[in-house]
Order: sequence, then C-alpha cells, then structure tokens
Amino acid sequence: MKLIVCLDDKNGMAFNHRRQSRDRVVLERIQKLAEGACLRMSPYSAKLFPESSALASPDFLQQAKDGDFCFIELEDGSACEERVQRVIVFRWNRVYPADLHFGIDLGAWHRISAEEFPGSSHEKITMEVYQK
Repeated sequence: MKLIVCLDDKNGMAFNHRRQSRDRVVLERIQKLAEGACLRMSPYSAKLFPESSALASPDFLQQAKDGDFCFIELEDGSACEERVQRVIVFRWNRVYPADLHFGIDLGAWHRISAEEFPGSSHEKITMEVYQK
C-alpha cells in the first residue's frame, strides 16, 4: 500500500482529534495520484472528498491491498508499516499545534522525490515521496 499523509515541520498530524489544516490543491493532487487505483480512508477523511470514488471504512488500513492508496489523518501508520511500499508526505512547511504525530520514522526510508508547489491556503507545500 501507499500511505498519504499531511504533516507539519515537526511531523504533527492532528490536534485535539482534528486535522491541522487542509488545502484544496493537496486534495486534488491526492485524487490525481490515486487515479486508476483504489483510494482508501476513514469516514472522517472522506468528507474532504465528497465527489470521489474513495472507499471509506473505519478499518481501511486492514482492508488495503498492494497498490492501494491510503490517506491517513488520525490513524497510526506505524501499525501497518511492514505493508507500506511508499509514503507520500504533503508538508505544510510550518508548525501547528499537534498532539498526534506520524509514527513512521522516515529516516529509515529513502526520499526519492520532493516537489514544492503553491497551495490554495498555503503559499508553499512540499510533496515528498519515500520508498523502502
């Protein structure tokens, strides 16, 4: 599976059980990345993609198959790390309050690409792709 996650500069994911931020351009990129494949997420995250064919389920990480994309916001990605082939990180390039942090140590992964682009709510967002 391929994990997709949005992180701040300190790998924060969420604060008080809510996403830190959201950006229309990032959501469009996620849909484009998953075109032709299965995009899985929680019911909480599915609200961001109302016109998408994404599959929403509370146990979407357990249901994911090889090649599926899984967008996580409140889930612990480290619980399924052995099944993850790639991690796609959208960095907000700022620090937000966070009480939930990404559980996978990306220092053990190889960054194979990085691209900066302007978002709709952030002037600079960085998309990083990591592979085992």
